[in-house]
Parts: sequence; structure tokens; C-alpha cells
Amino acid sequence: MKELEKIEKLIINVDMVNGFVTRGAMADSYIKHIIPEHIKLMERIQKEREAIAIIKDTHKVNCREFNRYPVHCVEGTEEAQLVEELVPYEKDAFIYLKNSTSTIYAPNFLGDIDKMVNLKEVIIIGCCTDICVLNLAIPLQNYFDQKDKDVKITIPKNAVETYDAPNHNREEYNEMAFKLMEQAGIQLV
Repeated sequence: MKELEKIEKLIINVDMVNGFVTRGAMADSYIKHIIPEHIKLMERIQKEREAIAIIKDTHKVNCREFNRYPVHCVEGTEEAQLVEELVPYEKDAFIYLKNSTSTIYAPNFLGDIDKMVNLKEVIIIGCCTDICVLNLAIPLQNYFDQKDKDVKITIPKNAVETYDAPNHNREEYNEMAFKLMEQAGIQLV
């Protein structure tokens, strides 16, 4: 694993856990279609000898978030584990467990970002575009602004996805999230 101080490019894989992709109250199997793009991007980062961070939604049984969302990704369950196809990348990745919709508050995340003194680019992939991806991308952009740190944040549109449900149209919510992130200065490719 590359030393934090030497990282120039970081790919952050957000919440590609079973509880959002394969099983459980919040899972939408349609999200699986972005996995091949994740593999391609993470392979490229590994060849460049840069860094991968994996974010896993991981909640306690009585998590406050369950007041707004169905119970999902409870610590110690299969739902909180990375989807099978991405497990091989865990061994060389920085792992952050989050108990909210924003990775920013995950233990050690911002501390590690601060140690990445040579960081030039962050690529964010994963799900859900309008919740956890958005709640990482915009606050991280704001954090870099606050620190006057010139780091480009990129979102490959073919490597993020959200779920479809009553009152949550996938296409509509993806487009809203893309507009908000673009307005915040995040590059969509």
C-alpha cells in the first residue's frame, strides 16, 4: 500500500456493498452494471501505482439513520461486505467504514486526506449517486476549498449509479445529483 504522503491520485469506491447491490431492503441489482467499469478504473490506478480507498456503509443495530432509511448494512452482516467482484481490491486499499451518508465523517478519513500532501486528483465511483456519492463529492470539494488545496475531483458518470423505487426515479435523481456536483466544480466525465 502506498504511503499517504506519496499519493497523487486516489480513487474512492463508495458503498459497493451487498446491502446496496445484491441483497437487503436497500439493494437494487441494477447497480451491478457499473462493476466492470470499477474494475477497469481500479486496475488502471493499480498500474499507475496510486491509491484506492474503499468506503463501506456499516451501521450499528440501532443506528439513527434507520429513522429515515430501512435497516441496512448492519455491522457484521453480509450486507456490510463489499460485493464479491471487488473483494480482491480490498487487500491493497484504504478501508473506511461510515455510519452516515457522508464519508467525510468516517473515522480517519479526513485525517488521511490531510496526510496526502501531494494529492492532485480524486476519482469518485460507486453508489448511490444522489446520496453517498454526492455527500462525499461536494463536502470534499468544500474541504479542499477551505484548505486552499488544488485537487481535481472527477466523477465518471458510467461508474456511479443510484436505485429505482417509488418516488425515486433513477434517471431523475442521477441527473439532479450530476447538476449539483457540476455546479460545485466537480468534473463529470
